[in-house]
Amino acid sequence: MTRVEVNEEIVKVRFEEVYRRFIDGEITTEEASSLLHFSSRTFLRKRDQYEEEDFDGRFDRRLGRRSGLRAVDEEIAYVEGLYREQYRGYNVRHFYSLARRHHGVKRSYSWVKNTLIRAHLVLKSTRGGKHRLRRERKAMVGMMLHQDGSRHLWIPDLGYPVDLIVTLDDATSEVTSAFFVEEEGTLSSLKGIGETIERYGLFCSLYTDRGSHYFYTPQAGGKVDKSRLTHVGRVLKKLGVQHIESYCPQGRGRSERMFGTLQGRLPKELKTAGIKTLEDANRYLKEAYLPAHNAEFMVKPESEKSAYIPWIGNLEEIMCYEEERLVQMDNTVSYKGLKLQIGQSEHHYHYVKEYLNGTLAIFHGPRLIGTYNNLGQRLETKKTTKATAS
Repeated sequence: MTRVEVNEEIVKVRFEEVYRRFIDGEITTEEASSLLHFSSRTFLRKRDQYEEEDFDGRFDRRLGRRSGLRAVDEEIAYVEGLYREQYRGYNVRHFYSLARRHHGVKRSYSWVKNTLIRAHLVLKSTRGGKHRLRRERKAMVGMMLHQDGSRHLWIPDLGYPVDLIVTLDDATSEVTSAFFVEEEGTLSSLKGIGETIERYGLFCSLYTDRGSHYFYTPQAGGKVDKSRLTHVGRVLKKLGVQHIESYCPQGRGRSERMFGTLQGRLPKELKTAGIKTLEDANRYLKEAYLPAHNAEFMVKPESEKSAYIPWIGNLEEIMCYEEERLVQMDNTVSYKGLKLQIGQSEHHYHYVKEYLNGTLAIFHGPRLIGTYNNLGQRLETKKTTKATAS
């Protein structure tokens, strides 16, 4: 006799005893229901079923039958093999996301997790997460963005750590810009800001740490000096974006937790994809990973309105280094070891711009004097003036 049949037999015997006492008037409907741990309605329904002529001893005819929704052995073996052969070491949620996206798995997250636990491929969690105090998100997208970098062995086959620069919206946790660079700095920060503005528009504020490319800090660990702007600070001021400094890691908790997720997922995906170069990693990040990441982790903002403002100016003229220089007696300007020769001009006080693509330009106020390549060689350009805000 199977276990299902024994249980059903016990249920039947116990019900018959209570039913006999109920028919003999020894107990009431409520008392009979209580003895069987039923509601009164359930007891009366089972009483009617018991009194039917064709009653076969089973109150639940589903017992002993295989559910049509139960996973077949082949499906269980497929999920176990998929994890064991291609995704060993992935956490369950990451594996579940990829299994649904690329391998046609339709079962629930709980089913997949329990299947892997029963196969001893992952360990059952023994404790909950850390207790955290939640900081309320901004109500609208574009109100505040976070930007941070993380140095890590992101590309295992590259063999050395690089920096991942991420910019994300506080209201939704959407990653608006992300890319790998050899080392975090001014150029990478400006690139993340520029990519976000080009795609979404001008935002209200940027929240960052107090790295030297973001702020000038006279005393280590002290307050920043906002009267002395870095290149990033100058750009944000020109754009009208408020720059908010962080004085504790907890203040950057949202981006810190996001980096924890990325460190648990990206290296494994890049390893699985056989990616070995920075260029290929950035391509995979942009085309494959980020769309799936945002789809999974973005949350709905409190307000459907947007604080982004469409950008219609010349962004390149703002997103650059900008340093003042004096013209020498031989009509040259010195910049990073280069001598930039300028043509005949009555102006003697200039400043140099270095664009993100490596080219240089000399201006006198709004007037463009000349453009140069990264070797200091002059390029032919049309005489233009720089747009200025009225």
